[in-house]
Amino acid sequence: MPGKILRVSVSVGTAVNAGDVLLILEAMKMENEISAPSAGTVKEVRAREGDSVNSGDALVVLG
Repeated sequence: MPGKILRVSVSVGTAVNAGDVLLILEAMKMENEISAPSAGTVKEVRAREGDSVNSGDALVVLG
C-alpha cells in the first residue's frame, strides 16, 4: 500500500526470522509493521526513513 517509511529496523547483513519486523510504514494515518516473509539475511535495504513508497515497491531484499 502507498505510504511513508517511518522507521527501518534492519540493515544489510542482519539475520531475520519469518515474522520479524523489517520496517514501519505509515499509510492512511496508521502505522503498519512490514514483516519478513521468511528467514534469511538482509542483502539490500532500498527504503530509508521519510521515503514515500508505492504498492509493489521492493523495500528490503532478503537472501
